[in-house]
Amino acid sequence: MIPRHELTDQEWELLAPLIPQASTGRPRVSDRQVTNGTVYQIRTGISRRDLPERDGPWKTAYTRFRRYALADVFAPVLQQIQARVTRPVTSTGSSSPTPPSSVPTSPQRSGSYRRRLPRAAWSRRLGPADAG
Repeated sequence: MIPRHELTDQEWELLAPLIPQASTGRPRVSDRQVTNGTVYQIRTGISRRDLPERDGPWKTAYTRFRRYALADVFAPVLQQIQARVTRPVTSTGSSSPTPPSSVPTSPQRSGSYRRRLPRAAWSRRLGPADAG
């Protein structure tokens, strides 16, 4: 079972070719492990220093995130994800899905949509004591 904040195998297959690989240096912590740590940090809002040990050293996660940001790695990743999301193919073969009948296609307004203020509130002018 995959933990809630980790990438699935399908998500990783999409991302893996877009992540730069280092050719020299010391043995790297797994790219998937560090990417899962970054996803966990972004989704939960915790400090990088509080990353769980299963996601590798926090400093490695920070360094790779910074390098990827400076190398503009995230833009192609986002473009590829958006391309896959905006081109879903339905069972009829069309690329534009139709919303289910339970989803309203136009804004529905009801009496409780907006609370109306009494007329006196609209005509009242703010004096010096009410301005602050």
